[in-house]
Amino acid sequence: MHYATSMKSPRAGGLCSLLCATLTCAADLKTDLTFRAGFDGGADAQFARGDKRLYTAPSYKEQSSAQPGIGSPDVELASGQGRRGDALRFKKKNTHAIFYKAEKNIAFDPRNWTGTISFWLNLDPDQDLEPGFCDPIQVTDKAYNDSAIWVDFTRDDKPRHFRLGVFGELKAWNPQNLAADKNPDFDKRLVVVRKHPFARGQWTHVAVVYSGLGSGSGKASLYLEGKLQRTADGIREPFAWDLSRGAIRLGVNYVGLMDDVAVFRRALAASEIEEIAKGRF
Repeated sequence: MHYATSMKSPRAGGLCSLLCATLTCAADLKTDLTFRAGFDGGADAQFARGDKRLYTAPSYKEQSSAQPGIGSPDVELASGQGRRGDALRFKKKNTHAIFYKAEKNIAFDPRNWTGTISFWLNLDPDQDLEPGFCDPIQVTDKAYNDSAIWVDFTRDDKPRHFRLGVFGELKAWNPQNLAADKNPDFDKRLVVVRKHPFARGQWTHVAVVYSGLGSGSGKASLYLEGKLQRTADGIREPFAWDLSRGAIRLGVNYVGLMDDVAVFRRALAASEIEEIAKGRF
C-alpha cells in the first residue's frame, strides 16, 4: 500500500516546525545585526553598518595613530582554525590596540543603550594566558571602568575566573576614583563565573546582553554556551561616549583563538542566544 507523498508523519511535522522556527530566528537576528566579523579570508568585517576595517595601533593611548589591518606580529589569521573557516589568533600576550571602530557598528544610546555582543573563544585560560588580567572583548571609548562593557579572565585566581563588567561614567559610580582593587563597589558590580567551560581545542560561545544602560535602571547578563550565568541589574549611572573614539577592542592581553564577533542592536532573548550557541546563525 502506497501513501500520498503529501502526507507527513508527526515526527516530520515536528522537524518542519523546528526548522521553520530556526529560520525565523536567523532572519530576525540578521535584521538586528549591526556588525559581524568572521575572519574568513581577511580581518575586515563581513557586515558592518559603520567602518568594516580592523585597525591596529601601538596602544589605546595612541589610538589616533591606528592604521587599517593587522599590524602586530603576534596577531594573525589562522587558516582553517575557526569554527567553520578561519579565525583570529593571538600568538602571545597582545599589548597592541586591535579594534574595530564602534560608530554605527554599536548602537550606542546614552539614555537607553541596549544590545547584544556575541563571540567565540578557544583557549585554556590557565595554560595559554600570560600573567595579568586579560580582556577578550572591551567596548568603550576610554577605559575599562568608564562607560564600558567588557569580559575578562582574572589575574591571580587558580583556576582563573571569567567575569562580566559594565560600568558607566567613572565620576558617577566612583567619584573618588579609587583603584579597582581598593574599591568594594567594583567587585559588587561584576558577574563572576568560577567554573567555566573554556578549554583548548574547544570553541566556547560567549554572549553579553545589556539593556537600559544610561536610563537609570540598566542591566546586563552573561551567557556561556547558551546558558545564563547571572544578571547584574540596578546599573544607574549615565553612560557617555565620544563616538569618534568608541571601539570594539579585541584581545586585550589575550592569547588564543577568537571567531565570529557579532553585535546586535537589541537585547536578544535567551532562546536566540541558545540558537547562536548551537551554531544556527
